[in-house]
Amino acid sequence: MAGLPQGPLRRLLSRLPSRLLARQPPVSPMSPPGLPPVTRAEILSRYRHLRQISKELHEAVLDITAADVLLDWARRIDLTQGRTVISDSESEIVLAEDLAIYLARLGRPHPLDRYARVAGFAPGSDKAIVLEAMRQARFSLWHIERHHETTGLILRDLLRDEEIWLIDEALAKNVRPGQEMAARLIVPDRFAMTARVIVPIIPALMTRSELMEEVAIRAPALRSLQGKALAGDPRLAIGIYRAAVATGAMDFVRFKRK
Repeated sequence: MAGLPQGPLRRLLSRLPSRLLARQPPVSPMSPPGLPPVTRAEILSRYRHLRQISKELHEAVLDITAADVLLDWARRIDLTQGRTVISDSESEIVLAEDLAIYLARLGRPHPLDRYARVAGFAPGSDKAIVLEAMRQARFSLWHIERHHETTGLILRDLLRDEEIWLIDEALAKNVRPGQEMAARLIVPDRFAMTARVIVPIIPALMTRSELMEEVAIRAPALRSLQGKALAGDPRLAIGIYRAAVATGAMDFVRFKRK
């Protein structure tokens, strides 16, 4: 068992009940008409600025998240023994943090709604824009179609059958068209960004169809859902994250924490 990284998971204490809610639905990721063209340098500058804000906001939400909540999410994806988190991969621990940020229990405030009330960002500010994008995040399975003509990647949402423009500098350097992944994306501008972590779909470990079958075994009700309904069901992300832990898929993901 590896030692836990610095951060909220060092304070894990106990378990909580399991009734969940997902935030619905996301805004359209496509560029609105009539916007003037911008250069690659301008796009990347805007992306890096919003990306830094995103990192700060995710950490801020975790800072006000109870330790027992994080332990419970780690338990749901099979990262615990008793009250101890067991993992030698920080990327696996970030999966539990993602669930703590983006899912809510029935009858309790959504974590991002609660943070929005505390933060009180000025309307129209970049922090308010990114926080709203986080509140409208979309989780799905994504197919990498091609590189964008300016920068970034064009992805196809395999559940909603829509395309989206993603900018992620590290990802763009390390993937090629045809690869697939599960991820939560936020759309703070004309482009999308990854919310913090991705789950690569690696056929040698588990094909996409095998992954979905594994998810459905643990949550049979998902078999009757399609499209947006399936993508928006919190059990989908939980099941995919659990499968990622079981197969070791996160060993192929490098996560940087400032």
